[in-house]
Amino acid sequence: MTFQPNPGDGIVINGTAYTVGQHPAAPGVAYAQAGRQGIVYQLIPVDGEIYQAKALKVFFPKFRIPAMVYQSEHLGSYQEMPGLRVCNREVLTPERNGDLIAEYPDLLYAVIMPWVHGCTWFDVISDQRNIGRSESLMLAKALAAIGSSMEQRGLAHCDLSAPNVMLPFFSEVKLPEGAAAVELVDVEQMYSPKMDRPDVLLAGSPGYAAHRTVHSGLWSAYADRFAGAVIIAEMLGWSDPAIVNRAWGESYFDQHEMQTPCERYFLLKKSLGQRWGSRIADLFGRAWDSQDLSSCPTFGEWLIALSSVSEEEVQEAPPAAAAVEVADTNTQEKPAESPSGSPAEVPAELMESLGIQPGTREVNDNVVSRLFHQARDLEAAGNLSGALEIFRSAYHFVKKDSPLEVELAAAIAGLEKELFPPEDPGKKGLKALLTSRKFMISAAAAIVILAGSALTVNQILAEKAESKQLEAQRLAEQQAKEQAEAARKQQEEEAAKKAEEARKAEEAKKAAEEAKKAEEAKRAEEAAKKAEEARKAKEKAELQAKYERQAKYEAYLTSLEEKKKKQELQEKYDKQAKYEAYLAQLEEKKRKAAQEEAAAKAAAQAEAERKAREQAARAEQLQKQRSQNIVELVALYNKAYNAQVAGNKDRAKNFARQFMTLYNKDAAYNRTVGSMISRRNNLNKFLEDDSFWIPKL
Repeated sequence: MTFQPNPGDGIVINGTAYTVGQHPAAPGVAYAQAGRQGIVYQLIPVDGEIYQAKALKVFFPKFRIPAMVYQSEHLGSYQEMPGLRVCNREVLTPERNGDLIAEYPDLLYAVIMPWVHGCTWFDVISDQRNIGRSESLMLAKALAAIGSSMEQRGLAHCDLSAPNVMLPFFSEVKLPEGAAAVELVDVEQMYSPKMDRPDVLLAGSPGYAAHRTVHSGLWSAYADRFAGAVIIAEMLGWSDPAIVNRAWGESYFDQHEMQTPCERYFLLKKSLGQRWGSRIADLFGRAWDSQDLSSCPTFGEWLIALSSVSEEEVQEAPPAAAAVEVADTNTQEKPAESPSGSPAEVPAELMESLGIQPGTREVNDNVVSRLFHQARDLEAAGNLSGALEIFRSAYHFVKKDSPLEVELAAAIAGLEKELFPPEDPGKKGLKALLTSRKFMISAAAAIVILAGSALTVNQILAEKAESKQLEAQRLAEQQAKEQAEAARKQQEEEAAKKAEEARKAEEAKKAAEEAKKAEEAKRAEEAAKKAEEARKAKEKAELQAKYERQAKYEAYLTSLEEKKKKQELQEKYDKQAKYEAYLAQLEEKKRKAAQEEAAAKAAAQAEAERKAREQAARAEQLQKQRSQNIVELVALYNKAYNAQVAGNKDRAKNFARQFMTLYNKDAAYNRTVGSMISRRNNLNKFLEDDSFWIPKL
């Protein structure tokens, strides 16, 4: 059963009950958004607030990959980073959600994650919605901060484009405090040095992919730099009506214009230079002219440049040469330091971005704590000068006479003492050392010790001589005792030796007599043995002759029996051979039949696989064609609208007819995509009545 829910349908996932949300622009239609990898449905918790809604992403079969489980577990470690709230993911697996997947097989390896409220940057561009200068700067800063934070961890989104950049800032739903102004979605292709390369790589989105790398696929730590530069430039340019009116359609640039000297590029770069300064325009130019992604500006460079831009509208820029001179002067100026080594006053805009109340030295504890720990990390790594600078910066923002100010002052003093130690007194000369009170006391103590040590040595030597004399006397007495004991033992050993020799002589005499008796007995025994052997030899010869006669007779009988057995065995073997030949013939027939059956099955399977591949190819081709048709339908609608605005009704009708023809080729699919059915109804009314004004969508 396919998963095609209706608004209000209930579903329980991991013990939590949800209802499917209703599309705000299409009553009666489930709130769903189609992407390149799948469809995302809005799930509203039964017991919860609307801002706690979840997104259920159902992947197309090609992207239902089991490794999604490991990937989501790894992405979960990034959910607390700004702009990556969708990394808080749960994957539906057969082990945990078997019953639900059995009912809806499409939910295999689907992902449930937070729903990001608000429109996409794609919606802002498609609607040609002009935004204010402060909003443009705020969105660009937020995106640059997200990209910079990701780059510092070696991460990259790898499909950064207008549809994947959400803007909760424009959400009509009341969000909790601290919600990010910009969020990134579709993070399945995210690059991380700890993750495996995906089986299928996306080549970037039209209007945001650098044409020099689009064919090789995007999956590296630098993958977001070019697309990020284009989106930041779009966000800044969307405060200029001239840029909004020159947009290609669903992105500012047409994909065929990417990294070419086209009119839109020069117009956008000129607008950036006039409205935001030459530094912003130069960063965009560097990205546009880059030969590879690694040579594009980092998001950190964008964030630094954007932090120095004022939200107030600037006057018309001076001539080019003067503008460059002013920009160079501004970039070369350094903030002055006070005589005490503390940094000069920080600009109010930068203080506000750090959470500091303008006009005061008060800052939230998180900012100072972050600076304090960063300085401690540098100090532990041996970078004392860097740690000193950060301590000084943090000292500027703390409350006066607070405990934190005292702690920072002590840390600064300690590092200054370590980096700039006072002059060593030991280097003032040998004379100062010899005349010092400490040296004189030490010398006197050494003399006293040497004098006392001479008396002690003499006493020790006398005691040692006396002890040696006593030891020699004791050794002499001991030797005399040992010699007397040795003489006594020698006499005893000689007496024992004579007694032993007499005993041995007696034993030898007895042994000789016994040997003589044994020899006589042995000779008698040998004579009896020879007589017995002669008798046995005679009996053996007689028996041997008898055995030979018996053996000849038995051999004759055996030969007759063997001839008979051989004849019987030969007949049996012949029958067995015929039977085995028959069985082999049957087995060969079975083997050939099995081979033919296996070949038929293999052919049928190959044919089925070929048909499946053709069907999959047709489905993929149909999806690609449908995506191209959607883009062309939007373009035809915009052309009809622009032609009507320009007063050319015939041209507008021509575009409207082309729209209807292309729409009706696949009307069943087209009516399910976004606001396409609204576009069709508007153009149909216009064809019926050319006085009807086509609304701008």
